[in-house]
Amino acid sequence: MSHYFDDKPHVTSDEIIVDVGLPDVGFTMATDRGVFSYGHLDTATGLLLREAPPPPSRGDLLDLGCGSGAIALALGLRSPDASVWAVDVNERARQLTAANAKRNGVNNVVVVSPEQVPTEVQFAAIWSNPPIRIGKQALHALLLEWLGRLEIDGQAILVAQKHLGADSLQRWLTDEGYPTRRIASRAGFRLMQTQRQRSTRRVDGDS
Repeated sequence: MSHYFDDKPHVTSDEIIVDVGLPDVGFTMATDRGVFSYGHLDTATGLLLREAPPPPSRGDLLDLGCGSGAIALALGLRSPDASVWAVDVNERARQLTAANAKRNGVNNVVVVSPEQVPTEVQFAAIWSNPPIRIGKQALHALLLEWLGRLEIDGQAILVAQKHLGADSLQRWLTDEGYPTRRIASRAGFRLMQTQRQRSTRRVDGDS
């Protein structure tokens, strides 16, 4: 069985084009089998894109688990002077995001695998519909790794489904030193805002 968080999906490619209209920006993107949210903009990502506060206008921004690139495209269009890093372990997802950025003329999106992000890069903001289904332990490790790369006072906007543990995730993040609050809720999904504080430890030991 192939999962959207596999490095190389084994299912046959079959692209479907999706039009995404948001209050301030719009774009067209190809989706594909073996990549999250095939054939549509999923409800959780839609909530994030419509309800998140405006991203920083400059700096390095991160779409963690970019899939077909909806978040990266929205960030790139909303913050044309920022550098948007679109990160995914899924090779097909990275190819889609790169093609979708080109399709829409979004030239400030950098598409890479996780290990290709330079270690010195710190993010002004992270937006993510994180891969909850990889399991709690793997998810926690993933979030600690990338939240630790936020700039001081940098913020992350995360969306998760209530019945998959969104509320416990919010409590866990706060306990880990990332104060987290719910900023929107719709159709069983929670949109959360968390922040890296000066006292928050980094997983690599840096401060």
